[in-house]
Amino acid sequence: MDYGRLGKTGLEVSRICLGCMSFGDPRLGREWVLDLDAARPILRAAWEAGINFYDTANVYSAGTSEEIVGTVLKELAPRDELVIATKVNGEMRKGPNGHGQSRKAILSEIDNSLRRLKTDYVDLYQIHRFDYRTPIEETLEALHDVVKAGKARYIGASSMWSWQFMKMLDTQQAHGWSRFVSMQNHLNLMYREEEREMLPLCVAEGIGVIPWSPLARGRLARPWGEVTKRFGTDPFGNQIYDANASDDEKINAVVAEVAKGKGASMAQVALAWVLQKRPVTAPIVGVSRLEQLTDAIGALDVKLTPEEVSALEAPYTPRAVAGFQ
Repeated sequence: MDYGRLGKTGLEVSRICLGCMSFGDPRLGREWVLDLDAARPILRAAWEAGINFYDTANVYSAGTSEEIVGTVLKELAPRDELVIATKVNGEMRKGPNGHGQSRKAILSEIDNSLRRLKTDYVDLYQIHRFDYRTPIEETLEALHDVVKAGKARYIGASSMWSWQFMKMLDTQQAHGWSRFVSMQNHLNLMYREEEREMLPLCVAEGIGVIPWSPLARGRLARPWGEVTKRFGTDPFGNQIYDANASDDEKINAVVAEVAKGKGASMAQVALAWVLQKRPVTAPIVGVSRLEQLTDAIGALDVKLTPEEVSALEAPYTPRAVAGFQ
């Protein structure tokens, strides 16, 4: 396993982050998620392969993803050897104050997440999108207080406009509050709009990038036209990719061609492309089978030539921004 620093922090994380949205209670709406017994061997295999970085969110399967991650990681390793990340923003209950990034929501939800994760602190606490209804000063001071209370070691953000992220970074600096160290954004060969402003901003500010959906919900990991159980029950994925299906099919074909030439899988080539982008620290890879985990780890050994990178990028055309909501 390879490791790298998260942005300009001293925190060392595996260059593959295991995304844990695929773990939870399948009775709560996502039929494709894995319950505790099915998730345990995957989490164990990830740890044994050297992955120390695990990302979840309070909203994933109504908190049951956090419960599974907390239960299994507690069985596997000493807490100090793990880097656990979770997120706050999504609706956790109906009615007022059941979601968002108000002071009330953040201070309540960090405690709920810690209880489910069976830990006294998380290593990375992230806002799960931008909250348009709450003043950023309220959100940022509450996050600072979470850090100062010892409940989070670092804080990060997720998909938003670059100007919003820069405004939050400036506000943190002006008040002397804990600063975001990472950006979890949407980046893959089928969605590269983040290259315009967000990635250069993160380079300039020393922010680590941990992209979500590096395989475009599996569209870069298998021949075009093949479907999975998740593909048929994932309206969000269909919403952010289907509008560009003809271009995406061309990208898929080039990934397949490069993979064949290198003797690698399509997933490995697609992940290798993400891994070579500055300032990416670790793509977040969700898996539902052990072979997918092995495949993802193998991407670290795939080195793309400049000519291969150019070929992979050539079919891309600009598209509407997606994934901020």
